[in-house]
Amino acid sequence: MFSDNTMTTSPLKAKKTNVRWIIVSILFAITAINYADRATISIAGSAIQHDLGLTSIQMGYIFSAFGWAYVIAQLPGGWLLDRYGSKKVYAIGLVLWSISVMLQGFSAFFAGITAAVVLFSFRYLMATFEAPSFPANARIVAAWFPKQERGTASSIFNAAQYFATVIFAPLMGWIVHYFGWHYVFFVMGAIGLVMLIFWLKFIHDPKEHPMANKAEVDYIEEGGGLVSMDMGKKDKTAKQKGPNFNLIKQLLMNRMFIGIYLAQYCINAMTFFFISWFPVYLVQARGMDILHAGFAAAIPALCGFSGGIFGGVFSDFLLRKGYSLSLARKFPIVGGMIMSMAMIGCNYVDSIPLVILFMSLSFFGKAFGALGWAVGSDTFPKEISGLAGGLFNMCGNLSSITTPIVIGYIVAVTGSFEWALVFTVAHGFVAAFCYLFLVGDIHRVELKTVKE
Repeated sequence: MFSDNTMTTSPLKAKKTNVRWIIVSILFAITAINYADRATISIAGSAIQHDLGLTSIQMGYIFSAFGWAYVIAQLPGGWLLDRYGSKKVYAIGLVLWSISVMLQGFSAFFAGITAAVVLFSFRYLMATFEAPSFPANARIVAAWFPKQERGTASSIFNAAQYFATVIFAPLMGWIVHYFGWHYVFFVMGAIGLVMLIFWLKFIHDPKEHPMANKAEVDYIEEGGGLVSMDMGKKDKTAKQKGPNFNLIKQLLMNRMFIGIYLAQYCINAMTFFFISWFPVYLVQARGMDILHAGFAAAIPALCGFSGGIFGGVFSDFLLRKGYSLSLARKFPIVGGMIMSMAMIGCNYVDSIPLVILFMSLSFFGKAFGALGWAVGSDTFPKEISGLAGGLFNMCGNLSSITTPIVIGYIVAVTGSFEWALVFTVAHGFVAAFCYLFLVGDIHRVELKTVKE
């Protein structure tokens, strides 16, 4: 129900509220915690490897535990979102993944391979429960924002992954240094549980939000926002017992989506270098201690945060200036991916400040071009936006499995990180190629048939 101020009569048009920006602020905060929970093991990685006596290859597999579960759970998670709505599924996931984070800390009470198995298992569970989060973010943005604001809104929640490192990497490095690596998991899990209070209070459908007036909802709807996406789901019994694979086939055979999926795989590969191996790189390849590595990792992350916000704002600016949706989204993506390749400069310098500079340029560019979720909000079929988001995120996060493992083998075989950086940079080139030559015109896909 709309708030009472929509019921007053006035010869002037009621001024619209701006609740949608509160909504995206909540998405930003919880996504920052989401990514900080993923990054706990990278900050604690060197200490874990030392205490448990693990090789770089074994650490690569532990890093990849998140990816295995996250990818497998994407389609079920997307289907749950379409069936039960974003608010309920996200809330349950937030509680369960936060508990799983806390349980990872108990691996410190075991030894050797047993500890590694315990850590892998609870990290696997954490990823399973986090799976619906980004598709839910995209669904909520599609419901709460008109097309001309969707790039900015998507970039805000997506930029939280970089802000997470800015805020939490120094905190987690300090905790590891002074208290021990297992306390990182206890603290971060507890923070996630606290955020549930804000989620339940502020997240509602546009037409049911007590703080949003009719003028705002009309503004969103007139701009293409899917304001009724989850209306009535609480009273509806879905006939379908799982994801519709006929609809998935339509998405997989669409050339635009093929290009978007492959590009997102490459963009995420760069992300997972930063949130898994980058702190380890600073410690092992550049000789930093974990406390200083935590603070040093925050500098490129801060650049990533600013790049992520600026990329979305710039894309929406082009859209408002009358440029096509395709150009407004592709231009920052391709430009950002080219800039992301600056990382390769680290292989040719010995200076720590120059390493941080090249990583900062790379992180800024990668974030500036990370508009995949904005493109998703523009293109996913409205009938199955959760399922489509799950498929998109599944394809993108296959790199969360491959990247940590491949880099682990590269480091083990070569004894250095130089080829690991080459491997990471190549993904930026491929992502740019996809948007230039594969994706084509960006538009919302209409399904041929929708089977109930």
